[in-house]
Amino acid sequence: MDKPFAITLDVGSSLANKTGSWRAQRPLYVDRLPPCNNACPAGENIQHWLYHAESGDYEAAWRALVVDNPLPAIMGRVCYHPCEGACNRGQLDAAVGINSVERFLGDEALHRGWKFDPPAPSSGKKVLVVGAGPSGLSAAYHLRRMGHAVKIVEAGPMAGGMMRFGIPKYRLPRDVLDGEVARIVDLGVELELGRKVSDIHKAMQAEGCTAAFLAVGAHIAKRAYIPAGEAARMLDAVSVLRGMEGDDKPMLGRRVVVYGGGNTALDVARTAKRLGATESIIVYRRTREKMPAHDFEVEEALQEGVLIKWLSTIKNMGDEGTLTVEKMELDDKGFPQPTGEIETLAADSLVLALGQDVDLSLLENVPGLEIKGGVVQVGANMMTGFPGLFAGGDMVPSERTVTVAVGHGKKAARHIDAWLRGTAYVAPPKHEIAAFDKLNAWYYADAPKTVRPMLDLARRTSTFDEVVSGLNETNALFEARRCLSCGNCFECDNCYGVCPDNSVIKLGPGKRFEFNYDYCKGCGICVSECPCGAIMMVPETN
Repeated sequence: MDKPFAITLDVGSSLANKTGSWRAQRPLYVDRLPPCNNACPAGENIQHWLYHAESGDYEAAWRALVVDNPLPAIMGRVCYHPCEGACNRGQLDAAVGINSVERFLGDEALHRGWKFDPPAPSSGKKVLVVGAGPSGLSAAYHLRRMGHAVKIVEAGPMAGGMMRFGIPKYRLPRDVLDGEVARIVDLGVELELGRKVSDIHKAMQAEGCTAAFLAVGAHIAKRAYIPAGEAARMLDAVSVLRGMEGDDKPMLGRRVVVYGGGNTALDVARTAKRLGATESIIVYRRTREKMPAHDFEVEEALQEGVLIKWLSTIKNMGDEGTLTVEKMELDDKGFPQPTGEIETLAADSLVLALGQDVDLSLLENVPGLEIKGGVVQVGANMMTGFPGLFAGGDMVPSERTVTVAVGHGKKAARHIDAWLRGTAYVAPPKHEIAAFDKLNAWYYADAPKTVRPMLDLARRTSTFDEVVSGLNETNALFEARRCLSCGNCFECDNCYGVCPDNSVIKLGPGKRFEFNYDYCKGCGICVSECPCGAIMMVPETN
């Protein structure tokens, strides 16, 4: 009888140990773009600074943050945090409190007196920045760090722009604003206050600047035709909020009506309550769902006793302290239409909060500019039609928020730097976004989001104390550690532990891993066990 066929393998041979030839696919370590980073208008590397924060190294976290944004204590208060709306953790329990941690880091820096790193060696170039609002401050900061001399010219008596003259103190304390502005000036940025630039071309020549960045805020209130008696008291929201910075506060009376539906309307209505108004009413022509103001601000206003009349429009204001209001209704296309139904409201003053325009008079003598809809048209490099003249913030077509403005300043600075050096700035390509379905969410335990403390309601309506408080160190550390590190390896060792072929090689702390493809058989277990989606399978190539 023939002996059965058999093969004996030498366990020391390459045939016994190497499995690479078996694969149809191989695993590959990748870096994906975290959705929070992708959603940030200021272009912050959020996941990077959260990584330092969750290790307790707050100064390293702050320094990583200010690479992109020089105003973290401000942003941690006034940013509407689209990053949190994009956060993958929101599909697990609740988004990471990115804005809360950012505020903690910003406040910690002010408390401890952290300063920016010194700027690069002098380039010999000088840039003029017009406007000391968020966009102008951001551009000046980045340009100075690149080694350029920078001068900011501001028409107002203090720096900050609409952060100072458009955001109430109960949202942004002025010591926080002043502290972050002072740190930028300390970097070597020259700041001239109380000077309005009437001709940008002449100003550039006078200052010896070959480039300029225009960052004039939207300080001109839009008007509406509302018939009013001679004794009627009608004001605009910008003037009211600007008046809050002086010693003589606006006299609004006991019954205040605000016309508009944006965040500025809410700010004025809430300010009126703090000034002693017994009635503060917002009249808005559409529904709450269509209101441009952010929902959490609407909730805070309602908590403070502000009333809102939806689907209403103001027809006229009489001498005897009354307003005529007409009710509206939505047509089949969702647009408000008059009903003819009238009611009367008692009002000592009417404040118009219908939006703002930008003063573009400084551009009258500049050739090559294109202006549409009251804003300056710019190219992808933020430059206007006049060579060397760049613009951002409220002056260009965009959403008008502090975060967008800060992002414009950084983007413009990069292009101005390249233009001054005779080159062109090319942004690096973005990685694929780390979607939630690329994660293994079962790996993460439930960890409820930390809620920031709120000021007692009685004090909210009687003082201008800050309404929303910050996190303490314990809560900020906990919140930072809720980050899932979407799409980027954080060295959890899962792949190293589960690989059945021992083909994962540890490269040391901070150096991550690599695969030994001689021994990897392409089973894909590492991919299925990677919590953050930092490994993918790719087709094998010969």
